[in-house]
Amino acid sequence: MDIFDKHIDACPLCAGLQLSALYKISRFEQEFSLFRCSSCGFIFMNPSFSDAYINSFYGRDYYEGTASYSYVDERRIKKYARYVWDKRIEKLHGYVSGGNLLDVGASFGGFMERAAKYYTPYGIEMSSYSGEKAAELFRGNVHIGNFSSHPFKHDFFSVITMIELLEHLKNPAWALEESCRLLKKGGILVVQTANMDGLQAKIKKDSYGYFLPGHLSYFSKKNLTAALLRSGFDKVKAYIPVDFGLLPKLKKSRGSFNSVLDYRHWLRISAYHALGLLHFGNFCATSSMVLYAFKI
Repeated sequence: MDIFDKHIDACPLCAGLQLSALYKISRFEQEFSLFRCSSCGFIFMNPSFSDAYINSFYGRDYYEGTASYSYVDERRIKKYARYVWDKRIEKLHGYVSGGNLLDVGASFGGFMERAAKYYTPYGIEMSSYSGEKAAELFRGNVHIGNFSSHPFKHDFFSVITMIELLEHLKNPAWALEESCRLLKKGGILVVQTANMDGLQAKIKKDSYGYFLPGHLSYFSKKNLTAALLRSGFDKVKAYIPVDFGLLPKLKKSRGSFNSVLDYRHWLRISAYHALGLLHFGNFCATSSMVLYAFKI
C-alpha cells in the first residue's frame, strides 16, 4: 500500500503557490508534514496520506478506541449526544423548516435519526463499519464511500451538515463548491471544525491535539468564510464557540462519566466555553467554531 500521495505545489483552498513547511507531526505511527499557504493561511497535510491508507483508519478499532488514532462510538453515548443533536436541529429548523437533509460523515446515523423530526435524512459515510449500520436505519438514503463519489442530484437538499468532517477532506474547495450545488436556494451548509487562528492553536503549535492522521485540512474563520463565499454561498454566519450553547454540551459530557465525582469536569467545560466567547474580528481565544453558509 502506498502511504502518501504526491507532494503538491498549490494550496488546495485558494490555489496559491507560495507554500511553506510548518510542522512535522511525529507522535503517531506514521509521521506527517503540514504546510501553510502564505496567501490565505490554510494549513494542510503535504504530501497527503493516500486514499487507501486513510480508509484503513476507519474500521472497528477506530470506534472501539483500540487504535492509536480513534474516535468515540456514538452508539455508546447516544442518550447524551442527542442533547447537542437536538439543539442544533432546532436551530436549523429556525432557518429551514423542512426538506431533505444530508449529513456528510454520518457515522452510525444518530444525527440522522434526530433530524428525521423535521427533515428527510440522507447520509454519506466513508467507513463501511459505521456506514452499514446507518444504512440499516435508512435504506437507500446512505452512501457508503467518499463525498466525491456521492450519487445525489444537485439542488436536492435544504440542509447539509459537515460536523467535524471538512478537516478530513483533501480538496476542501471542491467539497464546498459541490455542497453549494447540492443545496436548493434557501438552503444552509453547516460546518464545524477547528479555527487555526484561535489562540489555543497558536500557543500549542505542533502539540495541538487537532493535528491528527485523519485530519488533512486546517482552516481559520477568515479563510473558510472566504472559501465559502467563493464557492457560491451568499452569506456566512459564524457561531463561536458553537451554535448549540453550553447546557447541551454539559449534558452530553455525562456520557463519559463513571461516577458523581466526574461532574467536576463541568467546571473545566464551562470555563473553556466561557473562554471561547472571547472573540472579535479574526481573533478567538479558543479554536472552536461553527459556520452557517446560506445559499439565498
